[in-house]
Amino acid sequence: MARLLPLLVIAVWIFIWYRNRKGAAARPGRAAAAAPARLSKEAAALGLLPRDRQDTKRLLHDPQIDGAREAADRGAWEPAAEAMTAIGKDWERRTALVISLARAAADEDAWLTAWETARPGDPGAAAVRARSTVFLAWQLRGGRTADHTSAEQFEGFHRVLLRAREDIARAIELAPEDPSPHVSDLWAGLGLGYPHAYMHELWAEITGRAPFHYEAHYSALQYWCEKWHGSAELARDFADEAASGAPAGTLLPALRLVAHFEHLDRPFNGKHYRTPEAMAMVDALLADLPAVRPDHPRLPEARHLLAFFLVKQKRHAEALEQFRLVDGCVGSLPWSYFEDPAEKYCDYRERAVQGAR
Repeated sequence: MARLLPLLVIAVWIFIWYRNRKGAAARPGRAAAAAPARLSKEAAALGLLPRDRQDTKRLLHDPQIDGAREAADRGAWEPAAEAMTAIGKDWERRTALVISLARAAADEDAWLTAWETARPGDPGAAAVRARSTVFLAWQLRGGRTADHTSAEQFEGFHRVLLRAREDIARAIELAPEDPSPHVSDLWAGLGLGYPHAYMHELWAEITGRAPFHYEAHYSALQYWCEKWHGSAELARDFADEAASGAPAGTLLPALRLVAHFEHLDRPFNGKHYRTPEAMAMVDALLADLPAVRPDHPRLPEARHLLAFFLVKQKRHAEALEQFRLVDGCVGSLPWSYFEDPAEKYCDYRERAVQGAR
């Protein structure tokens, strides 16, 4: 009997291994995560990129913004300052540049410190500093839910956000017309829990400078979502009001799609996307696109959202048109909300490819 025990142990181990392996193969989610999706011959013929060539960190390729960010990553501040001057009062693109540079500074800010030293009082550097401090605070908090975030993380988060408010106030003082520091304040308010009354005051400051600023609207919408300081009703009301009062080409109709997606308990359930209301949201955004400037920094994200909704609505040819325009950069809603953005993107893209045949 003693001689048989090692053989029995091995047999049991092999059985457990086989059962687990078979069970894993039966669970599509695990299998998909383990094996990259193959590029179908139809997708390849259209020039679409495989999963491993999808950039999950980038929303779009923008030579002006990318050039400044890449120089900052190398430690050079001058291209950032030049890009800020060139963009001037194009508030949508200025805010996008501030965000990109601030992400770099949150990781390593020696180049930004050199910029501030060389040009004391430079409003562009101040705007970047303000947003980078906000990013640093969110890095300290981490991306997990509150019940999985430590007291030390929360303490550092709130302490740095309070410091960010000082940086934001300085950036506003140096460039009173620029809405980008106020947009940074929206994200500080998300973490500090600004009361609704203060939020309304802040919103008046922003819309007084740039009434149809998409980045500002998207940021404010996050505040009004149920997961932060509002509700599904408040978020949808905010999106409806913004979209209904906007001129063509602002992308603001995309806010309705964002609000809809943010408040779905089961985001993959197709019935949520095929209601008359959801169909109308998509059609309104499609109608807005021809008037949108091609270098709008949030245009690719609107196309990603459209592609996702259109697949859900089984409008595959229209979805494929959007996928072809954004392929390669998937650091965007809705994919960024999932564990494997590139996998989810390629899955939906393939549905559009096959459905449009």
